[in-house]
Amino acid sequence: MRQGELAVAVAEAAEIDNPGKEILVEDKVAYLRIQADDEMIIHRKTIEEMLGRPFSMNELEVELSSFAGRIDTHVDHVRFYYSKHF
Repeated sequence: MRQGELAVAVAEAAEIDNPGKEILVEDKVAYLRIQADDEMIIHRKTIEEMLGRPFSMNELEVELSSFAGRIDTHVDHVRFYYSKHF
């Protein structure tokens, strides 16, 4: 995600919303790389708590510089996952 308030909030939300899962956050100066093995779910409510303001999930897609795998966006959460093909 592009660096900024939202990227920090999403990184914090990723940690909260994925208990027991290792979330790797790398500061690449212009962006934050936020990743997890297989799947990561982030809830709108958690992002709102981190930001301290209302948040719409479509704001997230605008700030994504790129991602690997697939994304399912819903009104109340987003799911990033990696689908393996054999």
